[in-house]
Amino acid sequence: MDPTLEVFVTVVEKGNFTRAAEELLMTQPAVSQYIQSLERSVGTKLLERTNKYVRLTKAGEIVYHHARDILGLYTRMNTLVDDLMHRASGNLSIGSSYTFGEYMLPHLIAYMREHYPLIRPSIMIGNTTEVGEMILRHEADIGIVEGDYQDDKLHIEAFAEDEMVVMVPRGGRYDHLQELSLSELADETWIVREAGSGTRAATERMFSQYHIHPQHIVEFGSTQLIKESVEAGLGVTLLSRWAVRKEVQLGTLHMLLPNGKPVARQFSWITQKTPYHTKAVEVFLELLHHKRGFPKGV
Repeated sequence: MDPTLEVFVTVVEKGNFTRAAEELLMTQPAVSQYIQSLERSVGTKLLERTNKYVRLTKAGEIVYHHARDILGLYTRMNTLVDDLMHRASGNLSIGSSYTFGEYMLPHLIAYMREHYPLIRPSIMIGNTTEVGEMILRHEADIGIVEGDYQDDKLHIEAFAEDEMVVMVPRGGRYDHLQELSLSELADETWIVREAGSGTRAATERMFSQYHIHPQHIVEFGSTQLIKESVEAGLGVTLLSRWAVRKEVQLGTLHMLLPNGKPVARQFSWITQKTPYHTKAVEVFLELLHHKRGFPKGV
């Protein structure tokens, strides 16, 4: 493959020609020649240059966006061909929403590393919407999302059910209860995740289902921060059972079943719409379907 696009993307991401040359093990004049060749090929200037930085032009933004896709697809093609001759190996980029990524995925990766040591996983954590965007931009091979995620451009498949419960501070008036009508919590401060989060979507769906309209809502972008805030007595929240296992065992938070039963949602995996996957992705999907490496009780 012509290295021109790789040179261009490296220059953009490193921010100048010198660092790009060092990364590519090339001379700076050689990098400049590649960029000039690309600009001649597309017929316009792609970079604004100064002694301190390079900046994309409008045309450069278009070329950069598509160049990353082309390089990603080229790497994927080579990996798929290589997989025909070898054991499952190579890079595996996983995008995951917070609940699965922080509380279940580490166990799965540990199992995979033990049984498939040639696979090199990398993990990016974001909310459900962000994970979907990672797949669309070819930044991850596979994504794990929560709840009812929809996108016609992606393949989406549920593989496990998650149960969500209401968490309240210890040492309060709810300590003697195991379940509670949500209407009794309407006046509490509810601590919720940010928009785009699967946990936030489940919380809003629960409010709608039981016709609850809390007057006091605090929004945080971290499950750990939410748990710490509930422990401190700031309010109550809805979280996955998997996210609060340790706190329940340690007795630092108290769990309630809203209206007598947990709120159910699905974990789903998402990929590009293609019949072809690397062996590393196929191995990961096999582990998801058979729940190998999952925390005990999943």
